[in-house]
Amino acid sequence: MKVFKILENSINERYIDSAVKALVDGEIIIYPTDTIYAIGCNALNNSAIAKICKIKGINPDKTNLSIICDGISMAAEYAKFDNRMFKMLKRNLPGPFTFIFPASSRLPKAFKGRKTVGIRIPDNKIATELVRRLGNPVLSTTIKWDDEDYAINPELIAEAYDGVIPYMIDGGDGGLIPSTVVDCTSGEPDVVREGKGILQDL
Repeated sequence: MKVFKILENSINERYIDSAVKALVDGEIIIYPTDTIYAIGCNALNNSAIAKICKIKGINPDKTNLSIICDGISMAAEYAKFDNRMFKMLKRNLPGPFTFIFPASSRLPKAFKGRKTVGIRIPDNKIATELVRRLGNPVLSTTIKWDDEDYAINPELIAEAYDGVIPYMIDGGDGGLIPSTVVDCTSGEPDVVREGKGILQDL
């Protein structure tokens, strides 16, 4: 596994560019967020999405898929929400939330047949810079672990996924509390999973 050590307060552009190239090439990476370390790929690459689903043992037809965007304007290209929901997003993002919205037709085949998409704009400069330089969202799913140390410690995360995932961004210690999930598909925000962060509604 190739590990890029990047700190939020000192973004190493060469390392970020190398990670972005890996995403463009259809590779999978582990990277930090404002909650738990995540496994990600180019969200517009169907074969890369299939690899992640296989690694996590998830069925994309039955599991909510989430994408990380670099801002609300990018999110609006891939999810459908009205002006009221836009204002709520502005109050809460960037932050530790996953907002579920009706999906737009711009999402790739892996999302076809799915009516929803989870939107994340984490309060983590490494994650959002990765997306900004890629130019489109990154599919995001949390890492799996049996021991809490293997969720927090980047060296142990790299050890656990060595030989499975080829790249990792080490952004320092990770967290254990997942994002708060808010279902907005009815037009009203409904917290379906309590996690990190307190939702500021309108």
